[in-house]
Amino acid sequence: MRTGFAVFASVATLSLTGAYAANQSSSRSDRDRLIGAWHMVSMEEEGPDGTMTQHAERTGMLVYSADGHFSVQVMYPASEVGTTANAAYQKGGYEATFGSFDVDERVHTVTLHVQGALVRSLIGKDLPRVMRFSPDGQLTLRSADMHEKWSVTWAHY
Repeated sequence: MRTGFAVFASVATLSLTGAYAANQSSSRSDRDRLIGAWHMVSMEEEGPDGTMTQHAERTGMLVYSADGHFSVQVMYPASEVGTTANAAYQKGGYEATFGSFDVDERVHTVTLHVQGALVRSLIGKDLPRVMRFSPDGQLTLRSADMHEKWSVTWAHY
């Protein structure tokens, strides 16, 4: 009988601990939740005909450091090299950008201050991104520029 109670108490404690941890992660600031390394889950963008297309074959890594720096790299599949897919950010099927960032907690945006990029026209630009965290902790970023119709979903490594 005592063993059964010990098992019940252990399960109850683990359940409460898990619920507390989940509640803590949702109460953390957007900035704190950004920190770390992320891998690309998928990218969605508007095609030439105006329809949104999901791209799961692209790969990428996004890093936000605690001291306010970021780095992003995206590899497009060979079938997209030389196309106009996301031409503003990639060259030859590859995208690479780094710099610093600021978070506006009120409107849930992160602004990337580009210090270096494969596409040199991005250097010196501020790129605001709207961010949303899903209940399972995935991060979706989209451009705050209404003319850019894309979003990228990331998951922590």
